[in-house]
Amino acid sequence: MEFNRLNPITGAIASTAVAMQPADMPAIAARAAAAQGAWGAMGPNARRAILTKAAASLEARKDDFVAAMMGEIGATAGWALFNLGLAASMVREAAALTTQISGEVIPSDKPGCLAMAQREPVGVILGIAPWNAPIILGVRAIAVPLACGNAVILKASETCPRTHALIIEAFAEAGFPEGVVQVVTNAPADAAAVVGALIDAPEVRRINFTGSTAVGRIIAMRAAQHLKPCLLELGGKAPLIVLEDADLDEAVKAAAFGAFMNQGQICMSTERIIVVEAVADAFAEKFRAKVAGMAVGDPREGKTPLGAVVDARTVAHCQALVADALTHGAQLLTGGDTTDNVLMPAHVVDGVTPAMKLFRDESFGPVVGIVRARDEAQAIALANDSEYGLSAAVFTRDIARGLGVARQIRSGICHVNGPTVHDEAQMPFGGVGASGYGRFGGKAGIDSFTELRWITVETQPGHFPI
Repeated sequence: MEFNRLNPITGAIASTAVAMQPADMPAIAARAAAAQGAWGAMGPNARRAILTKAAASLEARKDDFVAAMMGEIGATAGWALFNLGLAASMVREAAALTTQISGEVIPSDKPGCLAMAQREPVGVILGIAPWNAPIILGVRAIAVPLACGNAVILKASETCPRTHALIIEAFAEAGFPEGVVQVVTNAPADAAAVVGALIDAPEVRRINFTGSTAVGRIIAMRAAQHLKPCLLELGGKAPLIVLEDADLDEAVKAAAFGAFMNQGQICMSTERIIVVEAVADAFAEKFRAKVAGMAVGDPREGKTPLGAVVDARTVAHCQALVADALTHGAQLLTGGDTTDNVLMPAHVVDGVTPAMKLFRDESFGPVVGIVRARDEAQAIALANDSEYGLSAAVFTRDIARGLGVARQIRSGICHVNGPTVHDEAQMPFGGVGASGYGRFGGKAGIDSFTELRWITVETQPGHFPI
């Protein structure tokens, strides 16, 4: 059985993939478990060498990745190439981590007892990746787990099965042993059953998932039935605070990038611009002018900074958020009709308040709200008035002040004088609250994808009370 993914712009078939069934999952999990032992026993530099080859193999498929992302999700070439560049960096960072999976000797109160903490592979890890940054997030789901000696199963998104399959093809070419790296593709109607079967498979020991908060809760509950740990990177409603002493030109550039890169379809996207009233009018006018000049067009032509959103449902959702805000007194600074079913222009809505859906609901599209605050204290309170807590930013010329504000914002990530959209392979990436728990990236990834064990060696005869 197969299923088709349609191009969101043309409606033509973008890719065709195997529609795997829940009954296929036990064999896939068993194959991963059978292969993991030898991979986990391989020396760190041997694993490093194969991962390094995988990074080069990814880059060698540049044209295929660009074509796949354009066809499956309507991405611009620039977004596809950015994905590929960061993904290759993530693989090289993972390769560098193989010799940093270290433990420690812990002083013991027992004479002659050598006590050690050691990190060992978990076994089989299920990585579930979304469509919006498909190369970055597909690679992130598997690279550090592999570096730690685990076998991995990548559950591809039904929205971009070809893009995710290309990742696994690149890794297979690099020389991973058979079964260590596998991909699962499925038709949209079978997604819940396929994921459930993978979580239930006894060989799967941990799950990492990047996607919506609603689905993340379902995955966490299913995994909890088996006492399987999860790493969840979920939704966001990132605030960007602009204080009265901010460099407004820098804040405008960062806000426009953060709100509209990839048409706002990034978990870190700036969704709420919280501006202190003293500079709100000046900021709003500068921001309106900036965004009004950001045209939307067919990403295949490569002539505009904004391309297509992933589907018509995204347009309808964003339009509903804007309509609700305008009904409750907000003002549309720039935006307009969607000329094509998925070519939605950038929308800026001023005067957003906590009573509006646009303040609370993740748009995941080219829409951002400006929220006006009396002062710094209210700006912080507004930033924290959300169930989400992934990324955030604050703009001020006073760095000490900026750090002070950053420490008061409840989020896993916060940038002072930088955009909310910022990712690097070596950084601890993740959120709090409804944005999930656990961390990808760098040494934090080692913690997520290894088991910490206490092992002792007795060097003296034992003395026991009985």
